[in-house]
Amino acid sequence: MGRISGVYGVKGWVRVFSWTQPRENIMVYQPWYLRRDGEWQPRRVAEGQRHGKGMIARLSECQDRDQALALMDYDIGVRRDQLAPTAPGEYYWHELIGLAVVNLQDEALGTVDHLLETGAHDVLVVRGERERLIPFALRHIVKRVDLQAGVIQVDWDKDY
Repeated sequence: MGRISGVYGVKGWVRVFSWTQPRENIMVYQPWYLRRDGEWQPRRVAEGQRHGKGMIARLSECQDRDQALALMDYDIGVRRDQLAPTAPGEYYWHELIGLAVVNLQDEALGTVDHLLETGAHDVLVVRGERERLIPFALRHIVKRVDLQAGVIQVDWDKDY
């Protein structure tokens, strides 16, 4: 959902890089789960707000700058059951990562490694025998997403 990217002030506040849309939505979730070195730990957010183009927050156990510095570079996650259900044809990025990608000729193009956010469409970064960047444009390029089968079918030539 985000990452702790810096400290703000001397009273335990941290700068938060949020991947939620809109950015403020990260403050809706309680608790946050913080991870560094593979271990997740729940932490409650005492307060938070938008600050410039980003977000700042203070976690309930964090009272000073030194405690905030100790949280640098932690990933922020939430439990799946904290997420709102998606509408038909909408997906959370984490649901797409790892899915196999095949074209209309049933040729394997690789698997979704991650996604990129662009102005027009999000982009699937597909890794196989080579890396492909495929726009996530439903109906135009992405023809079918089958989460149960773990497959995304795209109108994309193997030579692109």
